Amino acid sequence: MSGISTWIWIVASAASVGSAAPPAPVDLTATAAAVAQSTDTSWDTYKVRLAGLARLQGVRESTIRANVPDLSINDRVIQLERTEPVAHSSGGVVGALAPYLRVHVTRSLISRGRANYREHYDGLRRIDARYGVDPSVLMSIWGMETSYGTVTGSTDLLGALSSLGYYGRRRAMFENEFVSALKLIDLGVPRRELKGSWAGATGYPQFMPSVALRLRADGDGDGYADIWRNELDGLASIAAYLRDAGWKPNTPWGIPVRTPGSLNRQAIVSRITAPRCPQVYRRLSRWLTMREWRALGVAPTGRSLPDSEMASLIEPDGPNATAYLLTTNYRAILDYNCSNFYAISVGVLADAIAGR
Repeated sequence: MSGISTWIWIVASAASVGSAAPPAPVDLTATAAAVAQSTDTSWDTYKVRLAGLARLQGVRESTIRANVPDLSINDRVIQLERTEPVAHSSGGVVGALAPYLRVHVTRSLISRGRANYREHYDGLRRIDARYGVDPSVLMSIWGMETSYGTVTGSTDLLGALSSLGYYGRRRAMFENEFVSALKLIDLGVPRRELKGSWAGATGYPQFMPSVALRLRADGDGDGYADIWRNELDGLASIAAYLRDAGWKPNTPWGIPVRTPGSLNRQAIVSRITAPRCPQVYRRLSRWLTMREWRALGVAPTGRSLPDSEMASLIEPDGPNATAYLLTTNYRAILDYNCSNFYAISVGVLADAIAGR
């Protein structure tokens, strides 16, 4: 029998425990594409597809057989996927930033962020030297994502990702993440470590498996990048992600500013449509230098940016509230989580942790 036929035989045999006789082996050489085109939409057939996709991408047969046949549908993650909103208030529909900040930039997060910063100071300096990313931003993202490692999620990733792929709203994405999770197992990550959010984010940085494969980093120099149990590895991995997203060293993410009543907002509208989450980027103005913003009457309320630094403006709560001038580093944070409220909160929390 072919590999895929053997696997189907394993599934069929497992399902027939207690019956009078085992079914005959299924002599099938179907590929994942053939399974996808069939009219059989059963869960067992879908697991055959996942096994085929894994084989096509070089996952070891032993990994497939140890982890795929016993998968069961997780109805809870399917329900969460069905009810997940497709647009958020932070993208520009409704909502205000001020109450969001009160909930997400708390005294507890600030104080615990400062304590963790002190605890990991030497390691953060090494990570900064290697990646050029502001350590307070790393600490902030860690705090926002997992409350400094205390809430990383307990959902089995393989079960969640296979169920979400079976449901089908974003099948290609979740199938790719499922295979990436198997590849992590191939690299020695124990299945028990692959737990996280219902949507598949895992570890201290809350990476999807494909991102963990590509960007997890060794932060403590022991030769292994463990984003599930090693805090410095998690922080270094966040730094690797932001550098990969275009982080510019020695540059603030942004600064709070006041905007004058005379500001011609139509003149600063960006005419560029972003290919990714355009509703989020639509709230950002076109790029101007800090010198040009000053000439328009936009005034920093604290620290400033160099005159030549390019920045875009966002007024999340309208013309009469705190606005922000945002550098390219803000866009790197948006790449981590494409929400203006999230990215501003990361910046504000980072500044509070650093005492800026």
